[in-house]
Amino acid sequence: MKSKKLKGFSFFEDKVKLSLDYIKESKSFIYVAISIFFLFSILGFFVPLPQNLSNEILQYFRSLVLETKGFGVFEMILFLFSNNSVSGFMGLFFGFFFGIFPILNAILNGFILGFAAKFSVSEGGILSLWRLFPHGIFELPAIFISLGLGIKFSTFIFKKKKFNSFKEYFEKSFWSYITIILPLLVIAAIIEGILIVLGI
Repeated sequence: MKSKKLKGFSFFEDKVKLSLDYIKESKSFIYVAISIFFLFSILGFFVPLPQNLSNEILQYFRSLVLETKGFGVFEMILFLFSNNSVSGFMGLFFGFFFGIFPILNAILNGFILGFAAKFSVSEGGILSLWRLFPHGIFELPAIFISLGLGIKFSTFIFKKKKFNSFKEYFEKSFWSYITIILPLLVIAAIIEGILIVLGI
């Protein structure tokens, strides 16, 4: 029994190492995802939008508030984790198609974050931005890794042995998602869920 437990732990340890090595190998793609995200965050903060588009984004935020109104801590954590895990999954595994989905994801989410930051500053002043920091400390790295690996996934098309490269990237992406990304998103959901319910 003890031997089986040790083998199970060793298997998991091997997969964590595989994932960390793959993430390190893919760091240039992760930096691309980060750059796109923050470029569009800056645009979202500084570029004025047409009033009707601004209203639509604000309405989206209001709908989220209404949807989660009355949630307890556990419900909020579950809601945040389910949303972020699906987003991370799609950003990673839908990247095989020329990296289009993760790039669009980085653009859209970056712009929305910039817009939200601008709105927060207009309502509560520049110091209100510090309140956003705890919410993203674990979530953003997880999302950046997902998007970066999603972009990396698309490069299988340029390899000589395309099918073998596809299988290799898929396996490494899968274990990266399970062993690194999901745990980060669990921690992020717990922290954010508590902060949101407490109104911090």
